[in-house]
Amino acid sequence: MLNAARPTDVPRAAAKAARRRWRIQPYLFLLPSLVFLGTFTYYPVLSSLEMSLYRLSPITHQRQFVGFANYTALAADPVFGRVLKNSAVFLLGSVPITVALALVLALLLVRTHALSAAFRTAFFYPTLLPLVGAAAIWLFVYTPGYGLIDVYLHGLVPASVNYLGDPRYALAAVIALTIWKNAGYYMLFYLAGLQSVPVELYEAGRLEGASAWQQFRTITFPLLAPTTLFVLLIASINAFQSVDQIWVMTGGGPDNATNLLLFYVYQAAFMFFDLSKAATLTVFLLAVLMAIAMLSFGLLERRVHYEV
Repeated sequence: MLNAARPTDVPRAAAKAARRRWRIQPYLFLLPSLVFLGTFTYYPVLSSLEMSLYRLSPITHQRQFVGFANYTALAADPVFGRVLKNSAVFLLGSVPITVALALVLALLLVRTHALSAAFRTAFFYPTLLPLVGAAAIWLFVYTPGYGLIDVYLHGLVPASVNYLGDPRYALAAVIALTIWKNAGYYMLFYLAGLQSVPVELYEAGRLEGASAWQQFRTITFPLLAPTTLFVLLIASINAFQSVDQIWVMTGGGPDNATNLLLFYVYQAAFMFFDLSKAATLTVFLLAVLMAIAMLSFGLLERRVHYEV
């Protein structure tokens, strides 16, 4: 005769089954995101890494394993050196000014008054424009002879200068568009950060006789450090992903004066059909973006305070 199950065994078995379902259920919720990331992020990254180790024929699609020869060829490419220099100038010329301007705008608009909503909308409006459309607008701004610069700044700037056709001014012209386009977007993050700073700290500062600059230096700016870290990281990554305005305004010219890293990837893949070089450039770009993220979170985060 079989032994009957004890009454306590049934609740234990039910509890084990519930715990098993509880362990599986979170992964089921994560499954759509994992599928999306695996299909559109991890697989392309691994595929590019593999492709960078081969030399591909655009006609026969035959692959020849060359190891790191594509990377050594990239190091000897003079255009790649120019692209790296342009990317560094674009990063240093656009990101600090954009972040500083966003902070200044947020400080000016954080207090609510009759025109605050109108000013916030006006400064945020460039963000709503598609980047291609904004670049088309600025093409008209820079047009020699009848562009907005020559018409409204006549006598203040050299007349009939082809800003996008002169290697001395082309990259600076693209940087100006990028600052105008992104400052309002980053301003929103600073506005949110400023509204989270406790008012009591400013009241205590005023009681101690602190000036407006001293309050900003000792209260506002330190408490905005998490926002600044986030904005700097996002702005730096976006700087290396700039391609739309380059394609519309300059096409990388004149003489590769505005050719940036992601646009060089586009040229190698879709203009010169050199898929091996495009994959190698993609891997290098990913390495640069990872280095920026590690630098931001490894060094800058040590100076960030997340609690008031």
